[in-house]
Amino acid sequence: NFDETTTEPTVFPTVYPNLLVNGSTGIAVGMATNIPPHNMREVIEGTIWLIQNTLLAPAGSVPLTPEQKLKELIQRIPGPDFPTGGIIVGRRGIHEAYVRGRGGIQVRAKAEIEPMKKGDRQQIVVTEIPFQVNKTTLQQRIAELVNDKTIEGISDIRDESDRDGMRIVIELKRGEIGEVVLNNLYKHTQLQQTFGIIMLAIVAGRPRVLSLLEVLEHFIEFRRDVVRRRIEFELRKAEARAHILEGLRIALDHIDAIITLIRGSKTTPEAKTGLMANFGLSDIQAQAILDMQLQRLTGLERQKILDELSELIQLIEKLRTILGSQRLLLQIVVDELREAQSKFSDPRRTTIIEDESEFSIEDLIADEDVAITVTDTGYIKRTPISTYRQQRRGGKGRIGMRTREEDVVNHLFVASTHSFLLIFSDRGRAYWLKVHEIPDVGADGRGKSIANLVQMEAGEKIASLLAVREFDDQHHVVMGTRRGTIKKTELSAYSNPRAGGIIAMGIDEGDGVIDVMLSDGHSEIFIGTRDGMAIRFPEDDVRPMGRTAYGVRGITLREGDEVVAMEVVKPGGTLLTVTELGYGKRTPLDEYRVQSRGGLGLKNVEITDKNGKVITIAQVTDDREALLITEQGKILRTPTVDIRTIGRATQGVRLMDLDEGDKLVSVALVEAEVEAPLSGESETLADTSPASEAEPVDIPTGEEPSEG
Repeated sequence: NFDETTTEPTVFPTVYPNLLVNGSTGIAVGMATNIPPHNMREVIEGTIWLIQNTLLAPAGSVPLTPEQKLKELIQRIPGPDFPTGGIIVGRRGIHEAYVRGRGGIQVRAKAEIEPMKKGDRQQIVVTEIPFQVNKTTLQQRIAELVNDKTIEGISDIRDESDRDGMRIVIELKRGEIGEVVLNNLYKHTQLQQTFGIIMLAIVAGRPRVLSLLEVLEHFIEFRRDVVRRRIEFELRKAEARAHILEGLRIALDHIDAIITLIRGSKTTPEAKTGLMANFGLSDIQAQAILDMQLQRLTGLERQKILDELSELIQLIEKLRTILGSQRLLLQIVVDELREAQSKFSDPRRTTIIEDESEFSIEDLIADEDVAITVTDTGYIKRTPISTYRQQRRGGKGRIGMRTREEDVVNHLFVASTHSFLLIFSDRGRAYWLKVHEIPDVGADGRGKSIANLVQMEAGEKIASLLAVREFDDQHHVVMGTRRGTIKKTELSAYSNPRAGGIIAMGIDEGDGVIDVMLSDGHSEIFIGTRDGMAIRFPEDDVRPMGRTAYGVRGITLREGDEVVAMEVVKPGGTLLTVTELGYGKRTPLDEYRVQSRGGLGLKNVEITDKNGKVITIAQVTDDREALLITEQGKILRTPTVDIRTIGRATQGVRLMDLDEGDKLVSVALVEAEVEAPLSGESETLADTSPASEAEPVDIPTGEEPSEG
């Protein structure tokens, strides 16, 4: 070692997960890490549990999933433990950091409101402050806020800290409420701050953001390797010593002959050569005999050699047994963890409390599917799916959104109220919104301007909506443009929204995003054009790209044609094609052979003056229903099983009886109702017979709903 020692300490830092226990801040330029310190006892308990229930689990036991392991670890390691104490408010940030490797936790000072000895005033006594907060700087900041009148009600600040601990006393003016002043201090000062956790570590020479489970798994593998190499070193050392003692034993058994040989040799090399030749000794053994002191010839010393040799033989056998058994090797790791725990562990200092504000508004909202409708001028609203009762195809539909004369509906989307809504614009930007934040203004209401919900740039239009429950790495966002470009990006790239949106795709001049879908990375892509062409190719033909990339060619378009729909499909099932004049059809997916990306494709539908241009394509099954919406805001809900399955080059059948000048603009798919009235019931607002000429009945609403 650096100090000329060759013996390591009995217990050294790498025995326990030092990266978690002591934390870490910073690795190098461009690699920021911020791992908070943890309680040693809790970390060691979690590590031992992981070893015993995974690597040392009984044979035949059911392996635990990563989710189960992480859940058990979080129960044993509930959160960081800062040396300065303090209070962690809420567990959501901790859980996020332990699962994803990144998260933020609210750390609050420990403060009590006490009555002052004289008068009817109160004082706030701070005994613990958040980690890495400077006490002097904190007091100066409070004084500045008091002088600037940002915080009122404080008459004096004193530092009464001594060797027994920290104590900052904040005296309040007469009549001031301590809880109010304390909450203001939490809001404006470092008495409460966010500790950003980034569990970035160097693994096998490369930086990686790790979950709690991965950190401990890498530590266990490291400890197993260290213990194995240590045992191998001890084995080599024991074998070398045993080899020498075996030579000494031979010398003691033939001491007279060896003495005679040595006395008859003229030089030391000659004596060594003689010993090796006559007694079968190695060079090391012969040298050890020549170096042996005469006192070793006594009976007592001879017995010591034999006893030491016997002990070494037993030790060698034990070490070889350990090296041959992973279970014994891991048991040593566990024993050393227990030893470190008994020597160094101390009680938890940081308290973790539940944060009542962590109960989100989603907890008070029913989890149900809603229809989200968007107009060309950017008005958006949501309506429960149950509002639209099922009708047979060919019916008139009912009013789904009241629009102005100059406005038309151009999007219909179905999502859960507990989902996040990614709004993709035609210019390739993405905006983040919660579904329950979209106003519910009734079936025939106009909704609210999207400009009041997200900060879209001037001239941007909504191209597609995407409902997301979780932003994981297993799914991809697949985007398609009007000119046939396609692009795929990992869903997790959209997990950090910004108020002004983020770049989702680079768009060429004159092009625009028309559709965005989620995929599992192993599906197929189906692209349909306005003039009735379509192409089907494997999703693997499109490699994942970053958010700012421009994508690759998905289909080659003929002059005057453009892409109107893109679908992520699985083999089997049928494809629903809908045209603007209310016609549609289902076609088996197998009729579209798989091609290479970038081709002209195949004919999907026969376009005539009767059925009009294609507006959308979607893969459907018999247990789905289609919501069709027109420019004038009428919606018809019909089972897809009622739509005829016919070949590719056909016109289709009538899906909806449109008014003069009206057109279909969008289609959304929902789960089929189990028991839905088809005719003659009060919920049905239109004649459901395909041959009916009856006009739809609108519900009178009085004044038009306000945007709020």
